[in-house]
Amino acid sequence: MTSVHVKILVVENDLKAGDNYRLGLSEAGFAVDLAKSGIEALKLASLQMFDLLIIDTALKGMTGCELLQALRRQDSLIPVLFLNGRDHHECRVNTLQRGVEDSLKKPFSFSELLCSVRTILRGRSDDASSLPSICIGDLELDLLRRRVHRAGTHIDLTPKEFGLLELLMRRQGEVLPRSLIASQVWDMPFGSDTNVIDVAVRRLRLKIDEGQETKMIFTVRGMGYMLEAPEQ
Repeated sequence: MTSVHVKILVVENDLKAGDNYRLGLSEAGFAVDLAKSGIEALKLASLQMFDLLIIDTALKGMTGCELLQALRRQDSLIPVLFLNGRDHHECRVNTLQRGVEDSLKKPFSFSELLCSVRTILRGRSDDASSLPSICIGDLELDLLRRRVHRAGTHIDLTPKEFGLLELLMRRQGEVLPRSLIASQVWDMPFGSDTNVIDVAVRRLRLKIDEGQETKMIFTVRGMGYMLEAPEQ
């Protein structure tokens, strides 16, 4: 069962970029809403509780800086992450003094965005138990602490192994082709002449399933890999 406790509002008028942010953050375990303008964001923020706002400073109409000012005039203390274009350095300098927890300069990778989001949330949370985690059977993956336990025992994973396990757990019960795993975890196209995926899954399976009565990671011959929840 996936447990999502953190709600994020992304404010981005570039529809493609906004959808990409929403998809990536959703796959990372967050509940994500998307606003396409500052006015829409103000309305959503007045109706719902958000744990974080991600705002593109280059919004049309009401700019990101103006949106931040409007939020603060409403006494909103929602933490904010700014996404800055090349020509928004002055806005960044001014707003970092008004409750903006961090600012990313474009272009940036999704991993940078995710790292900043997790850092902000970790710093703002007084209760670590409220942070996102994924639990399937006796297997628990703590997204913010980057820790994994099975049956209460800590399992040491490399960053790539952690990312691979996270993907398998989020898509539990689905057969994931090697091409999908390569693009999602390694951020590279899959080549039929490489066995990097097979080796990584084999190592992960040893760490997760070795010594366990119930196995969770399976190979589907000719198709890919899957993580199956144990029968209750």
